[in-house]
Amino acid sequence: MGEKLLLVLSTFGSAEEARQVGRLLVEERLAACVNLLPPVESIYRWQGEIETATETLALIKTTEDQYWLLEARLKELHSYEVPEIVAFRASSGLAAYLRWVDESCMPQ
Repeated sequence: MGEKLLLVLSTFGSAEEARQVGRLLVEERLAACVNLLPPVESIYRWQGEIETATETLALIKTTEDQYWLLEARLKELHSYEVPEIVAFRASSGLAAYLRWVDESCMPQ
């Protein structure tokens, strides 16, 4: 069961955008849960320049079965030209929680 859970990270330029996108992902059953972390400072290279930005980090819980649909929808909704979308497979977890994620991401 744990091999099906993915944790997807994505950063947003504002908490409001992160909140709106997160809500849509849950409503559309592409994610079971989206946690928004308080502003984070990001330092990165973009178009040859070192940039610094304040962003909101989203922790998105989904399943392997829904990942490609989630990725496509996240790219569509995101304001960034190249959004951060990085997924990690959970190697283990509480069975009841993993079951809840599976059930929450099942299409209706």
